[in-house]
Amino acid sequence: MPISLSGNLPVICVTVGDPRGIGPEVVKKALRNPAVKGTAEFLVIGDPAVNKNNQKACARSALEAINTAFDLVMRKKADAIVTAPVSKEAINKIGVRFEGHTEYLAGLCGAEKIAMMFVSRALKVSLVTRHAALRKVSSLISVNSVYDTAELTYRALKDWFGIKDPKIGISGLNPHCGEGGVFGKEERSVIGPAVRELRKKFKGIRGPISADALLYDVYHKRFNAAVCMYHDQGLAAFKMIARDEGVNLTLGLPFVRTSPDHGTGFDIAGKAKANAGSMTEAIKLAIRLCSPSRRSGS
Repeated sequence: MPISLSGNLPVICVTVGDPRGIGPEVVKKALRNPAVKGTAEFLVIGDPAVNKNNQKACARSALEAINTAFDLVMRKKADAIVTAPVSKEAINKIGVRFEGHTEYLAGLCGAEKIAMMFVSRALKVSLVTRHAALRKVSSLISVNSVYDTAELTYRALKDWFGIKDPKIGISGLNPHCGEGGVFGKEERSVIGPAVRELRKKFKGIRGPISADALLYDVYHKRFNAAVCMYHDQGLAAFKMIARDEGVNLTLGLPFVRTSPDHGTGFDIAGKAKANAGSMTEAIKLAIRLCSPSRRSGS
């Protein structure tokens, strides 16, 4: 059941991210949005007194906010976490290995199987690999990683989004799915076998399908979601369509965590130019997912 300081609304932790970026601005704008106000109780976590000219202080502040939010949700003092963007580079410079919120939170709670799902009204896309150099992607794709990502996606569509019989398309890695091995063999050696195993348990899964065709089919509702092999394969199309409303949803954690699908925006920070649409949607989705009565089969 959702927890609430007043007894009837979910409690949402919202971290402000790197203080030098647009996080504080988009959080402030989103929480003032009429579509958000009054729908939950919000714990905004960040240090307003941090020295923004000190890169290390900002990185520590951002990391401490994440740790605080994690502690609250694990102690059942909050229902969900919404995270504003941080600088991975800055946090790594203070001696903390930080690939991203997804991996960091998974490490804190010991989650072994995780995935990033990007959610909008038009598309839902999950990624088999996340923040990896393109030259390493092929070696990171395995039967298990494809299977686990698809299974997490299926469970999320069914349990969180209320879709009774999810239909998921699994992309290939190479152009035209390797063209029978001419352009690459991962479809035959890895992705195809994973799909065959998945179909023994989840009948609505198809693949491998060329990514350019698959994302078109997801957009036109022939599938409920796509599972893509690497970051830009899925997100180039996703962000073109849903740049100001897309949400990053972490699958595999024991709590709900969402974030906007943009970065720190250092170049526009402090100029009151940041679009809060993605943060607004991230907050709305977190509330919906931790409140069963708010779920729908969209």
